[in-house]
Amino acid sequence: MADKVALVTGAAAGIGKACSVRLAKEGVAVGVLDLKLADAEAVAAEIVAAGGKAIGLEADISKTAQVEAAVAKLREAFGPVTIVVNNAGISNFFPFEELTEKHWDDMYEINVKGTFIVTRAVVPDMKAAGWGRVVNISSSSVQSGSVDQIHYAASKGAVVAMTRSLAQALGPHGITVNNIPPGSVMGTIMSEANKHRFPIPFEQIAQMLPVRRLGIPEDIANACAWLCSEDTGYVTGQTIGVNGGRVMS
Repeated sequence: MADKVALVTGAAAGIGKACSVRLAKEGVAVGVLDLKLADAEAVAAEIVAAGGKAIGLEADISKTAQVEAAVAKLREAFGPVTIVVNNAGISNFFPFEELTEKHWDDMYEINVKGTFIVTRAVVPDMKAAGWGRVVNISSSSVQSGSVDQIHYAASKGAVVAMTRSLAQALGPHGITVNNIPPGSVMGTIMSEANKHRFPIPFEQIAQMLPVRRLGIPEDIANACAWLCSEDTGYVTGQTIGVNGGRVMS
């Protein structure tokens, strides 16, 4: 994978950081993109210190001009971008009756429109190369539903539908498109869910899962690296659940 260049969004922490580090270990040059440039640059510095190739990038993924400028900077540093991991997103909790149109619009602006904008920015490079990998980070809330997150689950459901449709549109160009819906992964969203939905010790939540542990960002990164590899040219349009068995299909 030494000749590949990846863009990972929401990459300054958590799953995005783990995916960036994992891809770099495979030899991929990584654009670490986040709203917080200093944090993105810190992750890139970690990768470089470990012998990898990376650059920190800043953009609001819902803003086309910012995304295109970041992609141009990545392209200038390492070459055409043929891998994208759409991890950036937002999440919050509101009872359905308290949801406003602004809550709904903000969720779709980032989780759906942002994923579209980022993917559109890099697909020309993939088509030119005749090879590409798109990995969308969705959510297990799409599969199970999520109380007080109707707008979030709906937005991530749109990402799953986008994944399947893009897989059909881009497959003839050698581009695969898949999505990973994480479940019960330690991080900001899990901590917020613990406050709002299941205010019980994490250890007790872990005992409810078949694997008897909560996930870590590296669990998602491992699956992401596989989907971005040369080994998955016949895997597209798929939902690869990484959730410790919380949701089975």
